[in-house]
Amino acid sequence: MTAESLPFGMGAMVALGVYIVLMLAIGAFAYTRRQEESLGDFYLAGRSMGLVVLLLTLYATQYSGNTLLGFSGAAYREGFGFLVSVHFMTAIIVCYLLFAPRLYRLSREREFITPGDFIQYRFRSRALKAVVTVLMVYAACNFTLAQMKTMGTAFETLSGGKIPLAVGVIGLAAVMLIYESLGGMRSVAWTDAVQGGILFVGFGVVLYMALDQVGGLAGAVETLAANPQTLRKVEPPDAEGVRRWISFILLVGLGAAIYPQAIQRVYAARDCRTLKRSLAIMAFLPLTTAVVSVLVGVIMAAHVPGLDLQSGPGGMTRVIVPSETVLPRLCLIVMQSSEAGYWLVVIVFASLLAAVMSTADSALLSISSMVTQDLYAEFLRPGADQAHLTRMGRAITWTLMVPIVWLALKYDDNLIHLLKIKFELLIQCVPAFYLGIHTEKLTARTTLWGIAAGLSVTLGLVWADWLGWAEVGYEKVWGFHSGLIGLAVNLMVCGCDFLRTKPAADSPPE
Repeated sequence: MTAESLPFGMGAMVALGVYIVLMLAIGAFAYTRRQEESLGDFYLAGRSMGLVVLLLTLYATQYSGNTLLGFSGAAYREGFGFLVSVHFMTAIIVCYLLFAPRLYRLSREREFITPGDFIQYRFRSRALKAVVTVLMVYAACNFTLAQMKTMGTAFETLSGGKIPLAVGVIGLAAVMLIYESLGGMRSVAWTDAVQGGILFVGFGVVLYMALDQVGGLAGAVETLAANPQTLRKVEPPDAEGVRRWISFILLVGLGAAIYPQAIQRVYAARDCRTLKRSLAIMAFLPLTTAVVSVLVGVIMAAHVPGLDLQSGPGGMTRVIVPSETVLPRLCLIVMQSSEAGYWLVVIVFASLLAAVMSTADSALLSISSMVTQDLYAEFLRPGADQAHLTRMGRAITWTLMVPIVWLALKYDDNLIHLLKIKFELLIQCVPAFYLGIHTEKLTARTTLWGIAAGLSVTLGLVWADWLGWAEVGYEKVWGFHSGLIGLAVNLMVCGCDFLRTKPAADSPPE
């Protein structure tokens, strides 16, 4: 039975309706709290986020539909090997600390709005700012696309298939656009705070369902270990598996810390102490999120085996991806057990909607800010006043949602694949931020050449893999993702500037 078979009734639909009305009410209230028609107020909430709101908006933005659906599906296929998700989610916080405190102080001094503002200040290069902005817009669009796809699937599931995926995507996108247009970052952060709380409760419910309602972890491990076909799911990784773990940790850790929506939350913190305290707490949250998703995948692999295998032509067996079916199947088992189980699943799907909406609205707001500030204001309307740019930002948000919604309805691949693709390209911006914030030797020209070299290597390897030019794919080289190979080349190019004895000519004045 698939996700569309979940028998939600009128009570669940009423709960969903209350949730949507609450989001719109928060947006309306945020509109009344605006201080001025400026990009700083609209996109950064006046740079006044306190500890609780900042922590919950970081949490709700970092843990998305990928965590609940994609991670559990990956753990179903790979078993405990996907515990790497705990490490790479923790690595994100470590990577934040490499640059975020210093970037925060600069953002206050120079009133940065977007990541591109830092690039312009540090490198004095419109070309580099445009390239970095385009890469970040692509990554944020990719991220939003994944969440919109998940959001529509969850809505279709919640209605028992009565409301098609397209209606769910378009309807919830409209709700998100309304509250985001009303209050900007305030709406997004305050709704994220509510959604983050729901998400935290949802992970607890999922863990209870997996351990108590379906079966214990010890029994699942014994079942998987007794079957030669599933034994690998409970075995430690081999040498290639260890290299793959290292690759994932570097890829996600370095990349997710420079998500544009993450950088803008750094800018929006009330003060540096609030930022550091939020990040310190975030370092422990993978233990309550990624671990839960892995446990769900492992327990379901033992309880409902065979989802990743399907008979093909001539008796052959082919692999399918259960990323969007493992959690719904668990929910179906629990719902059929009792009335209490029914309402537990309603909570889970409320947390799923909270996860995808809180992530999608944050990414969408960042896309709007970058297109408005770094592209429109920079190249089309230099000198435009803040009120005009704020209105244009709202219009751009609505305009950009059209192709994103269309792609969400057309996309038919799995969420983990989307996650990897965006990181492959986004991490080519790593030298501009991680090195640019700490050294004056790195020049704009060398950084541009480094990005060009890194992208060429990354895309070359990915395309070679897609074209099937080798029996063993090029998407990973010796267990390392092609994006990391590209980043290594990128860093070697940038390293040329470190042979200089003088600071770069385009470095900002002290």
